[in-house]
Amino acid sequence: MFDLSCPATEVHPCCVQTSMHHELVLKTFKFFFVNKYVNFPLPHRSPESFHELESFKNFVKRKPAFDVVIDGLNVANIGIKGNQSQTLLEVVSELERQGLVILVLGRKHMQRPSRSWDRHDMSLVQQKAHCFFTDNISEDDPFLLYATLHSGNHCNFVSRDLMRDHKACLPDGATRRLFFKWQRGHQLVLSSYTPGKRVRFQRILSYDTIVQTNGGSWHIPYDENGAERCTYEVPQKWLCLTNAK
Repeated sequence: MFDLSCPATEVHPCCVQTSMHHELVLKTFKFFFVNKYVNFPLPHRSPESFHELESFKNFVKRKPAFDVVIDGLNVANIGIKGNQSQTLLEVVSELERQGLVILVLGRKHMQRPSRSWDRHDMSLVQQKAHCFFTDNISEDDPFLLYATLHSGNHCNFVSRDLMRDHKACLPDGATRRLFFKWQRGHQLVLSSYTPGKRVRFQRILSYDTIVQTNGGSWHIPYDENGAERCTYEVPQKWLCLTNAK
């Protein structure tokens, strides 16, 4: 018997919660972090970049565990060009309204007043969130992932970045699948944004989007014909199969 179009927002009885082995993911990423950014420096990386990494690690240790880490430049660029600071401020304000401890990762040029980066907006961002500004040429994704993992399994991150380059650097397929599973359960993406209106995020599901069964029924995630989605997104339709009585 077929039960079509079960929405992904409803948990079917045969679905199980996502089991994230956080310590394994953390250990794996630290291995990647050390090997890619410390043990094997690339020619274009200056000694200052390694001091910056150490400074950031010490910064994170001194702060409380974050609930959400924001890729500030990535998020700011979803809005209208020339008004990036307002976009970032509205996203930060929505997360603050939810009572979350926030870290915003940005670039140093965001602190210089300009048409894109209003001084007052950025001052409010720094009042509402912890902030760390890297050099303008730094790779900020490792900082984002490190802070999110370090804060614990409850911490999510906000970015549109698919992290393909980082997954490609992981040592094997099993590790990449583990990282993808972690990413899928921790990446917040804006579902809609209109300046001046409430910011909304796509819901992170608490269960695995894989074929599951409880013995009496099967629950299969699927995409409708022509449906397009990013790698961090999951199918929005489920096919439920039960034994005919």
